[in-house]
Amino acid sequence: MIKGSIVAIVTPMNPSGEIDFPAFDQLLQWHIESGTDAVVVVGTTGESATLSVEEHCGVVKHCVEEVNGRIPVIAGTGSNSTAEALFFTESARANGADACLLVTPYYNKPSQEGLYQHFKNIAESVDIPQILYNVPGRTACDLLPRTVGRLADFPNIVGIKEASGDIDRALELVANCGDRLSIYGGDDAIALPLLLGGARGNISVTANVAPAIMHQMCAAALAGDEGRARELDQQVASLHQQLFVESNPVPVKWALSRMGRISPGIRLPLVELNEQFHDQVDEALESAGIELVNQVCD
Repeated sequence: MIKGSIVAIVTPMNPSGEIDFPAFDQLLQWHIESGTDAVVVVGTTGESATLSVEEHCGVVKHCVEEVNGRIPVIAGTGSNSTAEALFFTESARANGADACLLVTPYYNKPSQEGLYQHFKNIAESVDIPQILYNVPGRTACDLLPRTVGRLADFPNIVGIKEASGDIDRALELVANCGDRLSIYGGDDAIALPLLLGGARGNISVTANVAPAIMHQMCAAALAGDEGRARELDQQVASLHQQLFVESNPVPVKWALSRMGRISPGIRLPLVELNEQFHDQVDEALESAGIELVNQVCD
């Protein structure tokens, strides 16, 4: 069972947009040393939308090899094309990923029956644990609890990342499907109440910059130590907000560059964080006790 603080890791890039594998390896090592419980690679935060097919599969393979079994690796393999999602999921299985994260098909707005058939097809075709991913704010597609309930009957559909921002929706899933699926939070700002309400973990953007705090917060919440969990969550509460002042992963990549861990490279159509937000992201980092470098890493 994968539980705890699961980082949705960035894909470091040079200013030219090429993937910076040495920086990626350093991030992975830092997460392992900081207690991060698992890593999601090439998800939304990993800029999967602008990676080529070869890059996508290559980053998953590289991550699995670099982690070398020390923590679980969850590969983002979703697509708005069922055939492409099948390809990415099978590739992740062949490359040794521990599980896959499958976002709902974006843009083409399938019905609930279409969503059921999409995920059913992948579950029946690829023998790897699969985590559904519902994020209607990005996909214009909402996987409803009744459809999740139908999909929970497939033995290799093992969880769902619920990122609708609706805490009642997530708690409904815990109540109705929690005996068959692991429910994961997908919004850092409401991760704590979800964990206290029965979720198994949090797939986190904030963990990119504060891995130890997020691990400790999740561990405390899962152990029932609400007071300690709230104390830790308060320490990073500003980050939960400020890392979304522009589209993810723009702010978190800027934050990591301010920490000297990566360059601020990002691929079009995304661009570096607007200067008007620099101070408030810096302040959120400092309020969490994170040390900044004097200049952004080149």
